[in-house]
Amino acid sequence: MGYDRDKVDEMVLALLWLTPAGDGRAWKGHDWDSLERLHEKGYISDPKSKAKSVVLTEEGERLSRELFERHFGSKG
Repeated sequence: MGYDRDKVDEMVLALLWLTPAGDGRAWKGHDWDSLERLHEKGYISDPKSKAKSVVLTEEGERLSRELFERHFGSKG
């Protein structure tokens, strides 16, 4: 099955806003390929570390919150 990797990455980035670990960190319990692409795009730190979390860049944090609000925010 083919799928739009950019859309998957967008959803993963939005969900990283939901799982903050503190200090700009988010738990990295998501698809590894997507996390690697988000790192390549400059939104998160390298997910290939021993840490259980990744650090959102300033742009990644802004976009993560924006995407979360767009896709999961309440309409009322």
